[in-house]
Amino acid sequence: VQLQACGGGLVQAGGYLRLSCAASGRTVGDYAMGWFRQGPGKEREFVARIGRSRGNTYYADSLKGRFTISRDNAENTSTVYLKMNSLKPEDTAVYYCAAGGSHWNPQRQEDYAYWGQGTLVTVSS
Repeated sequence: VQLQACGGGLVQAGGYLRLSCAASGRTVGDYAMGWFRQGPGKEREFVARIGRSRGNTYYADSLKGRFTISRDNAENTSTVYLKMNSLKPEDTAVYYCAAGGSHWNPQRQEDYAYWGQGTLVTVSS
């Protein structure tokens, strides 16, 4: 499974961005997908996860209501989106998409088998 994230950029506080992650591979449809982020000087943290068939979404508590994860599936490909509204300077981070994870503990990074390269989001005040 290969993952390619894009859509990052510079945005003013209060604005929005939509990140995309193109996932490809024969077994990509077997995987739930997640987003993580790593801010400057911080550890990587969980953002959101979506199940294999677009259901079963899960969010970090602090991001509920502002961020929305979704996905579109096709044969051997999936595209996962992260719509981020009302952005704040503290949302500044490199955002990573990942494939896998656990339904019982979606935040556990060790359970994600594949990772994309990350896309930088910078929110100016």
